[in-house]
Amino acid sequence: MLLAVGTKPRTVAFRVNTHVSRWKILNVPSISRPMAKILLAEDDSSMREYLQRALQRVGYEVAAVGCGTEAMPLLEADRYDLLLTDIVMPEMDGIELAQKASAIDPEIRVMFITGFAAVALQGGRTTPGAKLLSKPFHLKDLVAEVDRIFQTEDQHGRL
Repeated sequence: MLLAVGTKPRTVAFRVNTHVSRWKILNVPSISRPMAKILLAEDDSSMREYLQRALQRVGYEVAAVGCGTEAMPLLEADRYDLLLTDIVMPEMDGIELAQKASAIDPEIRVMFITGFAAVALQGGRTTPGAKLLSKPFHLKDLVAEVDRIFQTEDQHGRL
């Protein structure tokens, strides 16, 4: 039984048991946003799982891989709206991955997440228009940046 809708647009409260005053808070996807597909490349497995769950919880469809070479077959087989990638990874770094992803799909948006912000600035290797979020960051900041990418694109009719 739905008893209350939270003040945040993605929070819904349900009464778990009618005889006990307990509430369960569920995060549900926003209905007003089309489900965007995100490819997450992060070599730290705990960070990867945490980011994947958080982005899925707010309504994004997320495929997650541990390195750039694992991402390539997914990019070739399917279309993604955003590549969210760490920069420093084994086998293929995030910058090379972003360049290859942009060659496969010029419409893909790119956001780098890194603890080495200076690496992203080396020699202008980054993809034009890519966003950069430096670690450590708060999860709400990541979600806000991802939302901002899609809101900006949505206003221009590209999503």
